[in-house]
Amino acid sequence: MVSRGELSMAKWRKSSRSDSASGCVAIAAVGNVVAVRDSKDPDALTITLSRLKLRSFILATKAGKYDL
Repeated sequence: MVSRGELSMAKWRKSSRSDSASGCVAIAAVGNVVAVRDSKDPDALTITLSRLKLRSFILATKAGKYDL
């Protein structure tokens, strides 16, 4: 579990391809997990995943697993 204090001190990053008009996620390494949040609403819900789970999600997304 990650505390609010740890999240507030995290170095958040978002894609260099995102701009201020489009939605984007921001990620931060916090201890042994990766935190993910909406870059437009940083005070909203934050999800934490293990690095392995995040990597699996990214690979599945690139492979089209979640395409509609």
